Amino acid sequence: MVGKKSDLKNSETGPAPPKLVSRRDNKKSTLKLGRTIGEKRERLETANERAYARKKDKKKKAFRVALTVAGFIILAGILIYIGLSFINKEKTPELTDNSNEEPLVPSIEIVDEDSASTSGKITTRMKTYIAETEVDFREKGYTPTKAVIPTGAIREVDFTLEEVPGVIKTVIDRGSGVTVEDADRMIRYLSEKDITDYDYIDVRIDGKAYWK
Repeated sequence: MVGKKSDLKNSETGPAPPKLVSRRDNKKSTLKLGRTIGEKRERLETANERAYARKKDKKKKAFRVALTVAGFIILAGILIYIGLSFINKEKTPELTDNSNEEPLVPSIEIVDEDSASTSGKITTRMKTYIAETEVDFREKGYTPTKAVIPTGAIREVDFTLEEVPGVIKTVIDRGSGVTVEDADRMIRYLSEKDITDYDYIDVRIDGKAYWK
């Protein structure tokens, strides 16, 4: 097959050389391309800056909100503390000075069986104990009539009650309240057992009671 003369010439000399562009056209193309890349970069940087600014502004707002909430919580805590302090102050009775109050004085007879050899044995402490024990017995419904300090005793006091056949042996080292509680339990126990004849009830030892 016979081709055209121009085709034969191209096949012999190789591919056609690139088309030459004038220097003016090439310069316009380069400037146009440069402007396009620069504009894209500028738009990208501007978008990143706006995103960063929005993120920073959001953090500032969150910090301000947290700071405001913390302030309200602290203020509420202070107000609650002041309110509770005021309420407790209203409920707490003022302490009064009882140093000028006269000590309790027993109204029952006090017998010191060994007064001849132990003068002054009935101290203020013992008199106060007898008075307090007398009051506690009366609050339980009993009627104390006499308090006896046995011969040779230093801290023992024996009480006589109208409702009880025997005496109640106590000691001033124990509180009058717990002593009377123990005595009351023992009296009621003996009454439930129909035991009405005994010489004494001993409540001098904490947590224990004896009778005879």
